[in-house]
Amino acid sequence: MKETLSAAEARRMALAAQGFAQQRPAAPGTRQLNSALARMGTLQIDSVNVFARSHYMPLFSRLGPYDTAALDRLLFARKAPYVEYLAHVAAFIPASDWGLFRFRMDELRAKYGTDPDGWFQSHREIVDWVRAELAARGPLRPAEIEHDSKQASRGPWWDWDVVKNVLEYLWMFGEVAIAGRRGFERRYGLVSDVLPASLAGREVPRADAVRELVRRAARAYGVATASDLADYWRIKDRPGVLASIQDLVDDGELRPVTVRGWQSANRPAKAWVHRDAVLPRRLDAAAILTPFDPVVWFRDRAARLFDFEYRIEIYTPAAKRRFGYYSLPVLIGDDVVGRIDLKADRSASTLLVQSAWWEQDRPADAAVRLAAEVQAAARWQGLDAISLSSWGDAVDDLATELPGARRHERGAAEPAALAEDEPAVADG
Repeated sequence: MKETLSAAEARRMALAAQGFAQQRPAAPGTRQLNSALARMGTLQIDSVNVFARSHYMPLFSRLGPYDTAALDRLLFARKAPYVEYLAHVAAFIPASDWGLFRFRMDELRAKYGTDPDGWFQSHREIVDWVRAELAARGPLRPAEIEHDSKQASRGPWWDWDVVKNVLEYLWMFGEVAIAGRRGFERRYGLVSDVLPASLAGREVPRADAVRELVRRAARAYGVATASDLADYWRIKDRPGVLASIQDLVDDGELRPVTVRGWQSANRPAKAWVHRDAVLPRRLDAAAILTPFDPVVWFRDRAARLFDFEYRIEIYTPAAKRRFGYYSLPVLIGDDVVGRIDLKADRSASTLLVQSAWWEQDRPADAAVRLAAEVQAAARWQGLDAISLSSWGDAVDDLATELPGARRHERGAAEPAALAEDEPAVADG
């Protein structure tokens, strides 16, 4: 393996580690879904549903159109092999990894659950009552608990927000796990009712857990800096991350590498390659990504890999948006070459391209390949038509490649800005 990589080689290595060097299967099923999930290690959750919920998108980006009901069965079935936790913010992880995050559960309890004047300790009465409800009735949605708490026979009434807060704290502390969803509303249950005892009670020492998570991040990224590896699981303990990296270097699993153009404080940034990383001579992917795909979710890494600056504009008033409400990065070849703002108008069975933009450089066939991805996105969402707005320097190129597409004016059906306190990004 090389001791120095070019920026293009680092991109190809990173994309290959995430599965973009593989040909898409003709009919992706459960095996392919599990394989893609294993490569990523985690699947971030986000509540915005303008085009498709974010946790559906990374599988579409890697596998093409697939049956989302098959993913739902994997994620939400009773005794599912996956469970939700704060891995990279709210995310799905293999249920077998629950114990790897025990150190985080303990840290969150110490931070939010022990202060006698804090919210959790100040609401001990309802905390105990909610625990008792879950123990007696099994996994419940917040609305089911709030409804029954109004009954005089069950004691005092607490509103939904209080019940929901208790459940969220208990989930953060590892007392409660998510037992599936109804629509997008979580069902909360005591860990013993959701996970097998062998997983629920698993204790992994902090240093061992951090080392394992760093190892998995390195494998998922292919080539990465210490900041990249820490961000994959949002680990705040930099000394612990650096110690884990050194252990993995000593064991021969990681190897130091220099990536030309990767700078830190005007010096070459320290980086490492995982021993399983491959460097394709050529990588010819085409995909529309969610902003919460591991390829781009750490904005510093996206800028380093692709010279791609990204900012979510859902909180920006419509008139002040530069690229669109929820623009999605466009991957062509081995580079992010544009962004596209998609909206599913289900009442009209139409995929709206609200805006589309190119980055500085793009291959000659970028419009052809993006048009094919837009058509695949419409098929995947069961939409019969495509409509293009006039906003963005890539729209006319797409119109040429999509001669049957309709046209609409900029701003048609464009969402307003969300309130700053409205849960939208990385929300469970």
